[in-house]
Amino acid sequence: MTDLETRTAGRPGAPGPPGALRRAAPALLGYAAVRALGLLALVLWSAARDKSAYTLLTARWDSLWYTRVAELGYGYEVRLPNGDVHSNLAFFPLLPWLERLGATVSPLSYADAGFVVSLLASLAAAWGIFAVADHVYGRRAGGCAVLLWAVLPVGVVQSMAYSESLFTALAAWSLYAVLTGRWVTAGILASLAGLTRPVGLAVTAAVWVAAVVAFGRERNGPDGPDGRDRARRVLGMLLAPLGAAGYVLWVGHRTGKGPLGYLDVQAGWRNGFDGGAAFARFVAAKFTSFPAALAGVGLVAGVALLVWLYVVCVRQRQPLPLLVYTGIVTVLALCASSYFGSKPRLLLPAFPLLLPLALGLARLRTSRSAPVVCAVAAASAVYGAFWLNGSGPP
Repeated sequence: MTDLETRTAGRPGAPGPPGALRRAAPALLGYAAVRALGLLALVLWSAARDKSAYTLLTARWDSLWYTRVAELGYGYEVRLPNGDVHSNLAFFPLLPWLERLGATVSPLSYADAGFVVSLLASLAAAWGIFAVADHVYGRRAGGCAVLLWAVLPVGVVQSMAYSESLFTALAAWSLYAVLTGRWVTAGILASLAGLTRPVGLAVTAAVWVAAVVAFGRERNGPDGPDGRDRARRVLGMLLAPLGAAGYVLWVGHRTGKGPLGYLDVQAGWRNGFDGGAAFARFVAAKFTSFPAALAGVGLVAGVALLVWLYVVCVRQRQPLPLLVYTGIVTVLALCASSYFGSKPRLLLPAFPLLLPLALGLARLRTSRSAPVVCAVAAASAVYGAFWLNGSGPP
């Protein structure tokens, strides 16, 4: 038996939707409370600075690009004096499609619809994170994982009209479907994740790796595979990459530059994968002056923390699909040459990194863990309000 099978052996079958929702309800209520605190802090901070909190959430940075796609479709671009071309083809279509749908069937504007989608998606993401953590480590760890995801310093992005919450929801539920052997569901959700963000390939990779391992286990096992299960697994593998592949190929056709046309679009934004060289230069430059060196120390410590958490995930023998997914999300976030201020929010979908912390928190008595979570939630709310009224998130 695999480690995952050993831990879950003897547990009752997965509850139906009503039972699953009741099981997750305390975690979801805690998540909603943390995010409500964050939004309240944002409203108060923005009012003190004579700004609109709602505008910051729905009509700034990427959210403007998404609403423009929803309203006018693809084809808009901005040419900068240095020759860079910022094309809206860089933004994957699922969120704009949902914004257009919301504006079509309701009196909401495109920005309003994007905000509603993000709020609902953030709850779906919290539920999916709970489902994964509960399946692997139990209910208490699941609740702690949700709360830790909510109190991340950049957690305010979960409430913005951005695609992080939508992607995390699709990724988490696809991973849960993989862990529970629902291959077709996993493939469909992975395909939708691939229509949401370029990092959707991490979900596809998790589905493929899990399926290949399952085929190998069947071949080496004493019993022959069930034909229908094998067919569902193959179908899930075929479905998983369709979303990302379909959009990338469409962009290549639209630009006339073939299958790699999407890379040219990203290059116009100075986005690419350079193995972390640009990020390393950015961090090194911080150490050439003071107090910028303090920021450099913080960046190095942050990267070291991420590496340490991933090592702990491996040592705790997290299921292979989670390790593959988390590894790819983290590597793409850290090793891309994109704007460096975006990296914290790009890491939001890497929720399995929080599972070691959630497991440790779950072992504490509530009388000890509750004050810690409350204090961190308050700090996160204040930081999120400060950050969104300042430089972030790009």
